[in-house]
Amino acid sequence: MKKIMPQELDVWYLIPAIRRELAIIFTKEKKLSQKETAIILGLTESAISQYLKSKRAEELKFSLKNKEEIRKTAEKIISDKKNSIRYLYELSIKLRSSKCLCNLHREHDKDVSIYCNICGCK
Repeated sequence: MKKIMPQELDVWYLIPAIRRELAIIFTKEKKLSQKETAIILGLTESAISQYLKSKRAEELKFSLKNKEEIRKTAEKIISDKKNSIRYLYELSIKLRSSKCLCNLHREHDKDVSIYCNICGCK
């Protein structure tokens, strides 16, 4: 079985899932168009469409607490679009040690112990 590093989870699951949640917030709650959302997130309109239609980044589900952090970041991005990448990066660091990511890691790598402390998950 292939070993999966936490950084791989970030790239394959965490960052896409954050983008998915932000796309939903921006289009459904903030009433931005898919084009505006794509520009803010540095993605294509088709990527935004796939996030909204659940065709991308569906494996990682966030807790309510995590979703609240994402919502706070969405507000920062709306207020300061030119620094959106910085806010996304800060959010990814914050969510990196969440239980939902640790659980996903265990699903994909059966050798990861329930007592794993690689990412600092609490």
